[in-house]
Amino acid sequence: MRKVKLFIATSLDSYIAGPNGEIDWLFADGDFGYSAFIQTVDTTLMGNETYKLTQSFGEFPYQSLTNYVFTRKSDATEAPYVKFISGDITAFVADLKQQPGKDIFLVGGGQINALLLDAGLIDELQVFVHPIILGKGIPLFQPTGKMHPWRFVSSQSFERGLVELQYVKA
Repeated sequence: MRKVKLFIATSLDSYIAGPNGEIDWLFADGDFGYSAFIQTVDTTLMGNETYKLTQSFGEFPYQSLTNYVFTRKSDATEAPYVKFISGDITAFVADLKQQPGKDIFLVGGGQINALLLDAGLIDELQVFVHPIILGKGIPLFQPTGKMHPWRFVSSQSFERGLVELQYVKA
């Protein structure tokens, strides 16, 4: 069965973006294992707001992958490299995990992260904690209704204070 992997950056106070989606505080001057990670996946999952943010990068960064964007709009038109999904997200992802292929990259954001977490569909967390406190913003996970235990796998520190934490579902 394919795994859903959340590979994501966060601030010390667990925000993945500023209040208006700002990510200019992220370190972008290194690979931090991204190239190796991206070789393990063939599919991305993301919310519509996260997709809109990727459009600000210029060229869509995941063109070689199958990309699903979750939206509340049932009439969203297809875009290059992207399929919009407006139905039952958890059922869609549960079915996707059963299909053949490489693992699945959960790009984010906080609402999709929490929904898939509560449904037990996230298998691995690879979180990069940046040495900054934003004070407010978009949380790594929106509030969930229950606790979710994880088993620590490893950690690695990088120059300038960036720390990578890896966990698997307990």
